[in-house]
Amino acid sequence: MIVTILLEVVLPVFVLIGFGSLMQRIFRLDLYTLSKINFYFITPAAVFMSMYHSDMSGALLGTVVLFYGLYVFILWIVGTLVARFMKFPSSMRAAFNNSIMLDNSGNYGMPINALVFKGDPLAGSMQALIMSLQSLLTFTYGVIAIQGAKLKGNYRSMVISFLKMPVPYALVLGLLLHVLHVPLPVFVSQPLTYAQQSLVAIALLTLGAQIVKYPLRLYRLDIYISLFVRLIIGPVIGCTLVFTLGLKGIPAQALLIASGMPSGVNTSILAEEYANEPDFAAQTVLLSTLFNVVTITALISLAKMF
Repeated sequence: MIVTILLEVVLPVFVLIGFGSLMQRIFRLDLYTLSKINFYFITPAAVFMSMYHSDMSGALLGTVVLFYGLYVFILWIVGTLVARFMKFPSSMRAAFNNSIMLDNSGNYGMPINALVFKGDPLAGSMQALIMSLQSLLTFTYGVIAIQGAKLKGNYRSMVISFLKMPVPYALVLGLLLHVLHVPLPVFVSQPLTYAQQSLVAIALLTLGAQIVKYPLRLYRLDIYISLFVRLIIGPVIGCTLVFTLGLKGIPAQALLIASGMPSGVNTSILAEEYANEPDFAAQTVLLSTLFNVVTITALISLAKMF
């Protein structure tokens, strides 16, 4: 299992990150433009298409939403307490909470889900919903947290900034068209499909380019605290919720594994977009993905007991 995950999931991720780093060194890429492409086009397209093609039942959808809501709320409490104890400034508090709450459920979680469950449609739909909820959280809480730290209580500007975010509209529209069985014309669906398929490559290339911009500081305690909460405390919370909600079989296994993803690429994209601790964000994404080779293998083994 370790070799399979390494060769089929983790290694491709790091190949793309490596290419992004190499291209940044050679060409000095425009990171601002790359972030805009991710932020305003590729991610909204991917969220819309995942919701439009969802095939989950209403009951299971509600269970996944409940699980995820409790999961991120508990993580937020943990992150807030840790940030207060460490006396982080407001900008760092926002970056720290984003690093533990916004995980890589898409370009890392989806391949792992497909590998573990061998393409099972139920497990795949659950992971797609988690990815959509994660995207919604990223472009609501994630953005508002950073805006609040930078605008220092200017909530009117925060609300205006949130209303400019395309992802919430994409999620609601995709779900609405799915429920109403509205067919998409090819000239609409095909470009959105192309954008969805480019998500992994463009996001990881961007991350690789961002990492080169900042020196790797392996001595930073805040990074290791983030990794511990994200990779250890997160799965503990997920396991507790699975037991509490009485979940079994594939739903329990899929949600447990989903709780152990590393910090998401969007954490770094947001940090770059709003110039809020991009150094910290890029390093937590890279290191949590690296250490996740060990933690996700253990979590998959645990999930098979359910």
